[in-house]
Formats: sequence, structure tokens, C-alpha cells
Amino acid sequence: MPEIMTIEQLASYLQMTRRQIYELTSKRGQNVPNPLPVFKINGNIRFRRSDVEVWIATLAGREAA
Repeated sequence: MPEIMTIEQLASYLQMTRRQIYELTSKRGQNVPNPLPVFKINGNIRFRRSDVEVWIATLAGREAA
């Protein structure tokens, strides 16, 4: 898996649908704790794998508590 992922690659990596990924990205800036890290390149949504892995670890830690 590349370090910079498209929405399709991230959906495959997380075993989710594209729609679910879009919903997670749309929650940024809405006082949602720990939103999915995303950035844009020329208007295209991209995800850094290392950021996503930290995001997953944080979610797993919150659920264990």
C-alpha cells in the first residue's frame, strides 16, 4: 500500500465503502473527536497511510478504555 492513498485505496485498506470514507471525512471541523486525517492535492482527497494508522490506533485505544 502506498504512503499517499486515494479514497479507493483507503476504502480497500479499511475494508469500508467509498461512501463510508466520505462520511468520515465530512465530519472534519464539526467538533468530532479524532476525525479521519485527510488533505487535498489540487482538489483531490488524499490520505497519508501513517496518519491513518495513528488514527486507527487512537480509536482502538478509546474503545479499550
